[in-house]
Amino acid sequence: MSKGILTRLRLSSLRLRLVVVFALVALGAAVAASGIAYWLNREAVLTRTQDGALNDFRQEMQNRAATLPLRPTQDDLRRTAEQMAMGSADYQVLLLGERDAGKPIVGASDPDDFTLADVPRALQDAVGTERAVTEANPYPYHLFWQRVERGGTPYLVGGARVDGGGPTGYMFKSLAAEKADLNSLAWSLGIATALAVVGSVLLAQVSATTVLRPVHRLGEAARQLGEGKLDTRLRVTGADELSDLTRTFNSAAESLQKKVADMSAREESSRRFVADMSHELRTPLTALTAVTEVLEDEQDSLDPMIAPAVALVVSETRRLNDLVENLMEVTRFDAGTARLVLDPVDIADQITACVDARAWLDAVDLDAERGIVVPLDPRRLDVILANLIGNALKHGGSPVRVSVRTEEDELVIAVRDHGPGIPEEVLPHVFDRFYKASASRPRSEGSGLGLSIAMENALIHGGSITASNSVGEDGAVDGAVFVLRLPLDASDITREVRTRSGQGEVEEA
Repeated sequence: MSKGILTRLRLSSLRLRLVVVFALVALGAAVAASGIAYWLNREAVLTRTQDGALNDFRQEMQNRAATLPLRPTQDDLRRTAEQMAMGSADYQVLLLGERDAGKPIVGASDPDDFTLADVPRALQDAVGTERAVTEANPYPYHLFWQRVERGGTPYLVGGARVDGGGPTGYMFKSLAAEKADLNSLAWSLGIATALAVVGSVLLAQVSATTVLRPVHRLGEAARQLGEGKLDTRLRVTGADELSDLTRTFNSAAESLQKKVADMSAREESSRRFVADMSHELRTPLTALTAVTEVLEDEQDSLDPMIAPAVALVVSETRRLNDLVENLMEVTRFDAGTARLVLDPVDIADQITACVDARAWLDAVDLDAERGIVVPLDPRRLDVILANLIGNALKHGGSPVRVSVRTEEDELVIAVRDHGPGIPEEVLPHVFDRFYKASASRPRSEGSGLGLSIAMENALIHGGSITASNSVGEDGAVDGAVFVLRLPLDASDITREVRTRSGQGEVEEA
């Protein structure tokens, strides 16, 4: 059985449940109908045979046994029994009489087939019991019968006694033919039941296919909608509940497409605004930066009352310049124009250069072996390291430990500080744009984009960054840990790398 069939017929599938329900209902109905039919036919067959045999036996007892002398001989009883057994009812006869008082004699039509031992004792007692004659009971003796089984064959045993001291007679009729007829009927009903169940299963399959085909179409359309194919629509046929559901789906898809289009338009407008704003800010910022550099060079010769204001202008201008650069970078990621230029990078040298360029050598402890060379984008790796190490120094405090190792097909760079750690409620948001730490850390002077940009640069490499807290031996938080994971083999990076916010391109250096 193929995997597709197994999937369609899994225990939780609606198709299988419909088939099982149909089969159980059909089986229950067929069994009930067959049981009732069998019971009615059985009673009819047995009653007809039984009544015919007993009426014939009663008539023979009146016509033949009642004519025997009061003290018949054994030969008289045997001949009469043989004559009674020669009728059309096809049964054996046993007659009991008395040769003298207290001396019973027996005459049988076939002693080898029917003897007094074959007559149940309870039947003998019922036949031999004399009842009081009343208006409601004009006869002292009655005809009684009982069904017995001998050697697996059912028999009808009946008995009666002639009034006025005549002989007692018993008849013994085989019901083997009736049993065979009833067995044939049972087989026929069983086959009919099986055919009914098979037919119900086939009907259930057809019904399930008819009902589930629109449901399957709806599921497939919903899957396509979830994959971003917002123009997915279904053809509406009929006027039943499934058609109403299809119309509702189409209406929901159309509404979703419209809302997504509106959101995309607003998002594109926002991106264009940020890009234009950042671009427009760069020209005046360039002039401001040149002026602030001159002011910074002349700061020592300025009036002491003016120097603090100049220092504030210089720092804020640099901060504004960094913000604009970050906004430009975010805009490139969002627009899908970020480019990845791969080049073999010695990781230890790259980290050393990053730390040295920012004068962090005394505050950073590097644990990295020389010779680990990985094809990466050096500029983007520098951005990631600068943000992670700078964040650790700013919020966690020195010493900051940077360790490098390889695990299977990944490069793992861990940046750990020894500060108060990251609050649990903050951890899920540390890589969100414009998100800044809570009161447990000093408020950052940055823009809140650093870690977000670091994550984007990791994603465009096909890697990731995770944040967690380090726990000491006493169970207390002992600093935060940021772990950067990048692939060792960049050959699997396609020309279009899907990032969290757009599409990036990859170039070989």
